[in-house]
Amino acid sequence: MNKLIKKITANNGGIFTGKGTNTYLIGKEDITLIDPGPNIPEHIDKILSVGKNKIKRILVTHTHTDHSPAALPISKKLNIPMFGRLVDRESQWEDETFIPDNVLSHGDEILTDEYSLETIHTPGHASNHLCFYIKEIKCLLTGDHIMDGSTVVIAPPDGNMTEYINSLRLLEEYEINYFAPGHGNIMKEPTKTINSIIRHRLSRESKVFRCVEKKQNSNIDQLLLLVYDDVPEMLHPIAKMSLLAHLIKLEEDGKLKNYENTYSLS
Repeated sequence: MNKLIKKITANNGGIFTGKGTNTYLIGKEDITLIDPGPNIPEHIDKILSVGKNKIKRILVTHTHTDHSPAALPISKKLNIPMFGRLVDRESQWEDETFIPDNVLSHGDEILTDEYSLETIHTPGHASNHLCFYIKEIKCLLTGDHIMDGSTVVIAPPDGNMTEYINSLRLLEEYEINYFAPGHGNIMKEPTKTINSIIRHRLSRESKVFRCVEKKQNSNIDQLLLLVYDDVPEMLHPIAKMSLLAHLIKLEEDGKLKNYENTYSLS
């Protein structure tokens, strides 16, 4: 990893978080803390130890409970501002403790003598999701927009599949050398990764359409068994969230219709 970036992984591994949430410290003398993670005392202590009283601000990619709860206690302890934004729609994953001192919008920049961070609004996984682009080293901190070794869950109503795919395509406009994801390891070949994710999502969408075509007037539980027959059954509750997101997208695209929670071709 570039000397400008330090990574600390929280001890909150699990089915959604992999080995844990990655917290990043950007800079040497003027440090920006990105995604402080869960409010685990040991994790916070390590952040403060590595930061050596040089952390000047906290940025949050999104407000899910594995990414932002440590922001408030660190902000209070160091008397530094929190940057981010709140969700636009209802979400079951929210950290209610995070209220940004500064609301970030697409294109906003954090400028220091050491580096610059450009805000890229990437809704999809969450309506308030942000990625942060370090121009000097062409690194994108992706939060949960792109994760290493795991498919991103899109959970409506706050998660939105159309927005997610559009946000992936938006990243193709940036010159990126590598991703620093919210979970997992540094990811190289960013263009290949983006294209692969889009292909996977559109392939799954096509399968959803074919399954509805084959079994008209099916509900989501019936379709789940058909669409995700290649996924272990223990993961079906998670897959159901993304299936709903695909169904909503197909309905919005005018390809499916939903009548009393059963789906058929338009």
